[in-house]
Amino acid sequence: MISDIKEIKDTEDNHSDPESENDFNSVNSDEEGEMTFLEHLEEFRWRLIRSAIGVVIGGIIVGIFITWIMDNVLLLPAQQTTPPLKLQNIKPFGQFSLYMEVIIVGGIILSIPNIIYQFWKFIEPALKPSESKYIKSIVIYSSICFLSGIVFAYFVMLPTALEFFANFGSSVIDNIIAVDEYFSFIISTMLAAGLVFELPMVSFFLSKIGILKPDFMKKYRKHAIILILLIAGILTPSPDITSQLLLAGPLFVLYEISIIICKISQKKTAK
Repeated sequence: MISDIKEIKDTEDNHSDPESENDFNSVNSDEEGEMTFLEHLEEFRWRLIRSAIGVVIGGIIVGIFITWIMDNVLLLPAQQTTPPLKLQNIKPFGQFSLYMEVIIVGGIILSIPNIIYQFWKFIEPALKPSESKYIKSIVIYSSICFLSGIVFAYFVMLPTALEFFANFGSSVIDNIIAVDEYFSFIISTMLAAGLVFELPMVSFFLSKIGILKPDFMKKYRKHAIILILLIAGILTPSPDITSQLLLAGPLFVLYEISIIICKISQKKTAK
């Protein structure tokens, strides 16, 4: 009787379903392998949530000091022109909308390090170990580059452009600017300069993964100059050539710095 039971168990083991074994192996391979599409979506959702939380915290900080920021930072360039620019509000809820806009944009600017960090952590699984180790450095230097662009726009580009607006045209016509147009101009100028100053970090990463090479950048330097002038013309809200050249000048310098960064990056990779 016992021998018969053993024979039945042996036959069951020998005739086990191969499809169930394959399914089990595929499940294990999925668990040990790459993330599924739904897992990527879930990861992306949480990265967005963490980025949004950072923006909210930054917006709360800006909201606490909003009056000082408006009077002593954002409205100050208009008061320093000769003659001073006159601003007016022509909408019932104009100032309230402006305050909310400044709080949101200010929250984004303050949370830039967190936003960049969440972006790189999301794409980290697609990077090699030799590439992912640079994430912290990229976050730090990208934040510094972006904030440097904002500082450059505030202290160099905005005073020059606003001075042009204050003195251009007939003296009979008063230059009274709608306050929403003024804020749109200064915010877009600072954000554009911040993005432009990210060029060295973009070049560093592209050179690390082998897409961008210094020889390529040298070969097409003349084409890059034309492209830089076009980008400066598009990103600069003011029509005067002075502010466009003020943005194009640092772009030329950043392009040359990017070539040097590509060289250093590829030398380290070769070693």
